[in-house]
Amino acid sequence: MFSSMMLALFQEKGAMLRVQILQEPAAQDFIEAHTQVLDSAMQHTPLSEGMRRRLSRSNYIFSGIKTFHELNEAFPSLVNKDGSRKPFEQFYNDVRKIDQTYNRNYLRAEYNFIQASAEMAAKWERFQQDGDRYDLQYRTANDGKVRPEHAELHGVTLPPSDPFWESYYPPNGWNCRCTVVQVRKGKFPTTPHDEAMERGEVALKRDKKGMFRFNPGIERKSVPDYNPYTIRRCKDCDIAQGKFKAAKTIVDSELCDACVLVRSCWKSHKDSEPETFTSCETKNGSLKVSSKHGSNEKKENVRIGTYLAEKHGYDITLLARSNDAPSADSFNATLNTNQEYKVNTSATQSSIDGLLRKGAKQAPSIVLVVESGISLDDLSETMNDRVHRSNSIQSVTVVIGNKDHTYTREDILKGGFKIQQADLE
Repeated sequence: MFSSMMLALFQEKGAMLRVQILQEPAAQDFIEAHTQVLDSAMQHTPLSEGMRRRLSRSNYIFSGIKTFHELNEAFPSLVNKDGSRKPFEQFYNDVRKIDQTYNRNYLRAEYNFIQASAEMAAKWERFQQDGDRYDLQYRTANDGKVRPEHAELHGVTLPPSDPFWESYYPPNGWNCRCTVVQVRKGKFPTTPHDEAMERGEVALKRDKKGMFRFNPGIERKSVPDYNPYTIRRCKDCDIAQGKFKAAKTIVDSELCDACVLVRSCWKSHKDSEPETFTSCETKNGSLKVSSKHGSNEKKENVRIGTYLAEKHGYDITLLARSNDAPSADSFNATLNTNQEYKVNTSATQSSIDGLLRKGAKQAPSIVLVVESGISLDDLSETMNDRVHRSNSIQSVTVVIGNKDHTYTREDILKGGFKIQQADLE
């Protein structure tokens, strides 16, 4: 694949390398192949689906920027010292060492780093389930190969919520074998925060640029934004933080353009992937989740869908998210209707109204999970008012605790409508 990409580069006509070459099929094939190698480093790691998807995205972006560097390094070899263009065979022989350097020598260390990042991200997910009930303890491999600076961190013990773990969570360098484990509170003395931070500074004193001061579990990335193929400003760039455009001036405009383009290619790549469905375990009914369901709402929607399936025996599918218009969260095959799930956590009528107003644009049937403690009188009044103003709402299922009731449009529009505690079952 490297030869095919070099052939595409050889066919470039301008005096400057076009960033858009990254969109060419040969470059995309190369980036995808490199990403698959990095993805294979974490194929046996027990990650949540959302975390795995985010780490794979990080691998793709890393591979794309790395590919841009390879193309940049190869580009000057297109011509001889006198400015004449080389034949392809001569050009390719001259750049083969780039393939050896980037895709063999460097790739070994990168593969190991991605593998360590994925393992530590998986651990972080598990740690977060327990919150601060346990402390975390930093441990080295505790053998003769441990770097003296990393040995400084061995035994640091702090709760997961301590900011120390944002900067000094492994891996803390290329081929780092350090790890973190849960320990019972009180079994080991808690390290004072300031002492831990000082030991962290000693441990990463060779990391002058701060490249490894990141937590793959928190950032949901396998590689930090600032890495060997990017610049320091990438650490706090708006685009790296998920915004569409960079608000700050980037020193290296070509690198910035390449980064934006690679991220755009990732989005196109994911959108073109075939949709698949995963079945969730339920005691009654069934629940399937589209591979293109919104990642930000998936956990909450699986919780609600599981409740409805088990309580009523419904067959439910969580649907793909539409990028073009508001869309429903689920299709309830038993009731033959699209449904939108909303969770209320603020005990105000304006909060209820906002949720119903948004839900009306997404599906005719709304499942409203009330977790705020709002009074049934206020809830009833707001539902009545909103349904009067939204012609598209055909039903609202109110869920409070482990009880629920579905109210049709006709029920809600009746004079004197009021939700009764006895309705909920």
